[in-house]
Amino acid sequence: MPGAGRQRIDKWLFFSRVIKSRSLAAKLVQSGRVRVNGQKAEQASDLVKPGDVLTVNLDRRIGVLRVLAPGDRRGPYEEARLLYEDLSPERSPNDRSLPDAVAPIRDVSGGRPTRKERRGADREPPVEE
Repeated sequence: MPGAGRQRIDKWLFFSRVIKSRSLAAKLVQSGRVRVNGQKAEQASDLVKPGDVLTVNLDRRIGVLRVLAPGDRRGPYEEARLLYEDLSPERSPNDRSLPDAVAPIRDVSGGRPTRKERRGADREPPVEE
């Protein structure tokens, strides 16, 4: 059988518990946010095999996974964890890559801001003296 050891990429993402549902996995692949060995996956029916390296661009993180085996079913986490090796870079606890991770700068002694002051703070950066 020519496809022995191979599996559709959407099924593999679903069985390995990277994505919550198979339809979401298919949409993720079709949107171009999944790469197989550095090449953008074109369709959800593309096949992956053991040894392939997947780069999955999720909302707030990027996962790099090496396929170890095709899945038979969507089982518990312990079973799904045997399907891949996580090669993702470690995130530092001080990683401020998200724009909303920066705390607003405000003088604490001024009390609670008024509605007008809050709107002004949203429009302009604070002026430091």
